Amino acid sequence: MYLSKEYKADIFKKFAESETNTGSAEGQVALFTHRIAHLTEHLKKNKKDFSTQLALQKLVGKRRSLLAYLYKKDIERYRAIIKALKLRDIIK
Repeated sequence: MYLSKEYKADIFKKFAESETNTGSAEGQVALFTHRIAHLTEHLKKNKKDFSTQLALQKLVGKRRSLLAYLYKKDIERYRAIIKALKLRDIIK
């Protein structure tokens, strides 16, 4: 697989509280963002791969719902993760 255990642990250590806290919203959003970038690059080369396109759309939806949860629960955590991952230019 394109994501090793060490790389995942590094993502969770960087964006979540610890590398073992894999359920935190920030860590999940960071992991989804990396996977979205990987699938986007794949789809640029393979335009007719519709199963990957569906998987990408589902991942984007999951990330969006997690970001909506963070926005509702704690606006500062939302702003921090958006800024760290450089997802949006304008932050609410």
